[in-house]
Amino acid sequence: MELSRRTLLAGGFAAVLGGTVVGCSSGMDTGTEAKKNTATTLTLWCWPGGLGKSVVDDTIAHFPDPTIKYSEIGGDFKQKLITTFNGGTGIPDITGIKGEDIASMLPQAERFVDLKTVGADSVLGDYVEWKVKQATTLDGKVIGLPIDIGPTALYYREDVFTKGGLPGDPAKVAEQLKTWDDFFAAGVELKKSNPKALIVWDATDLYDIVVGQGTERYVSKDNTFIGDQDHIRKAWDTVVKAMTLKIDGKTASGSPDWNAGLDQGTIPAHVGAAWVALDIKSAVKSSVGKWRLAATPSGPANFGGSFLTITKNAADPAKAFEVIKYMLSPDNQAKAYADAQIFPATPAAYDKPQLKVADPFFGGQVPIDVFGPAAKAIPVAYEAPSDGAVAQPFKDELKTVQSGSKTSDAAWASAVSKAKAIAKRQGVQ
Repeated sequence: MELSRRTLLAGGFAAVLGGTVVGCSSGMDTGTEAKKNTATTLTLWCWPGGLGKSVVDDTIAHFPDPTIKYSEIGGDFKQKLITTFNGGTGIPDITGIKGEDIASMLPQAERFVDLKTVGADSVLGDYVEWKVKQATTLDGKVIGLPIDIGPTALYYREDVFTKGGLPGDPAKVAEQLKTWDDFFAAGVELKKSNPKALIVWDATDLYDIVVGQGTERYVSKDNTFIGDQDHIRKAWDTVVKAMTLKIDGKTASGSPDWNAGLDQGTIPAHVGAAWVALDIKSAVKSSVGKWRLAATPSGPANFGGSFLTITKNAADPAKAFEVIKYMLSPDNQAKAYADAQIFPATPAAYDKPQLKVADPFFGGQVPIDVFGPAAKAIPVAYEAPSDGAVAQPFKDELKTVQSGSKTSDAAWASAVSKAKAIAKRQGVQ
């Protein structure tokens, strides 16, 4: 679903700002303690759009010694990083890790500095707890500080809703559309008066959000497969219900048809993370000012959000930590939000002036009034290193239900069977 600047901003393979990529070490010994010598240069890797430009520029100016060499890496960032780790040279001191990749990096925690060893305990409480837990190993090592998070909300067209007999005021929408059943019922009513307006843009896109509203996923902390249990089946059935009610627009987010549908009112709603606002704003022309924000039906979820980590190759881990602590402070997270809609992982930022601005695009609403409470209420769920791979069959099989090639029960059985096989190959019980 994440078809936005989080994954699609990539330019060339390595667009470098401020110079070429420079490694601070000639090799990597993952079995030794982090280096303690003084660095003359600290290298920092991230992907295009991952950090606010003004924050990067300010951080480079704030730390003249050692010099910070910042590089934007296009293409498959995770694969580039892993290849560099395995090659043993050119490894950055500080590197971003995308939220969808952090779980798979936890078993490789020896490649990163445990931030608790360089002073992180003094700032971990500044970030939402559930996000810190995503970068924490089962034995308590913390390998990353959060760059951002992706709390969800309901984006909707106030004009389309009211013409279809639904409430338009955000508070009333939140009250009437408290659950997915409420949301789907509203979609049925809307379709009666406006057959082209389907309240669910793409039911298969909705699946990850529904799963993310729970406290369990596909693998438990004791490394047992639980993807066949009621919490996943409930998320599955929720998505299938939207298909059965024929309020599913089958239009993938980020596609040209999605862009057009948002502006034309045939896609009158979208449930997505805070950063989706940029995608909607860039997609529409005639519906500026007609959009509103309300709470996500059935509760908040998170979609996206990344981390900064320090590699074991860092020449000066203590200095590297000072850099990421400064870059990811509440003041700088607020600045990154103002620059590029990079939503802060530090609740203290929510009271900064940059986040209290009324947005004319949303009819004068202040987005933080919706996203702030959501960010604080997102449930904590354990995400296993194998989670992404184990989840994929469920997403694939939902598409067969959507296309009509399989019944829900048949597709479910196939998804569970495939997921169990993948889990077993990855060492899950």
